[in-house]
Amino acid sequence: MAYKHLALALIALLAAPAAATDNPPATAPEGTPDTRYCMYIEAILGSRLEEVKCWTRAEWAERGVDVDKDWPKEGVRVEG
Repeated sequence: MAYKHLALALIALLAAPAAATDNPPATAPEGTPDTRYCMYIEAILGSRLEEVKCWTRAEWAERGVDVDKDWPKEGVRVEG
């Protein structure tokens, strides 16, 4: 009986993170002008590794990136 409860607890624990990542936010979280949004950028020529860059909304806009539009696919974390 104890094993059954342990198995159910492990299944619930493993299923929780998967459920949390199924629905990414539609837009980037709100922040101040100093909030930095970290997103994946395209791999540098000759590399297969995507890089994560953290810039403010203004800095992303200077590079032609709409943070709200690209956040669901490329967003990683928010700092500050």
